[in-house]
Amino acid sequence: MNWQLKTFAALNTNELYTLLQRREQVFVVEQTCPYLDADGADTQALHLWADSDHEAVIAYARIFLGQGGDAYSRIGRVLTVQSVRRTGVGRELMQRAIDICREYTPELPIRLGAQVYLRAFYESFGFVAISAEYLEDDIPHIDMELRP
Repeated sequence: MNWQLKTFAALNTNELYTLLQRREQVFVVEQTCPYLDADGADTQALHLWADSDHEAVIAYARIFLGQGGDAYSRIGRVLTVQSVRRTGVGRELMQRAIDICREYTPELPIRLGAQVYLRAFYESFGFVAISAEYLEDDIPHIDMELRP
């Protein structure tokens, strides 16, 4: 696997297209959840992804580092493609995303909005629930936090 971490400005057109295509594939098509993925926040994020020898963007996460008055960093749009699910790639993706947050904002907690069915996965990294369950785009979610 080849891991990449880039700002929005550093992405080339092909990389951006493939990242957006994968996000739509997982969150819009697979989960049958029409929503506006291109939400205008990508320009402020770090984009972490892995390519395999056979497929581009097999895992992806969008990272917002806490800045100024922000009280936390945030990880979102976490995905793996079907061909690598349950192989450990998702665990590696999350650990890398956490490590990036810890490297650049070690004093800040890390938050994410987890789909409820993945709660135990995120708990295995030390995340704890900080909200009640809620519906986001008709999918049950829960806000979670990992403290420094």
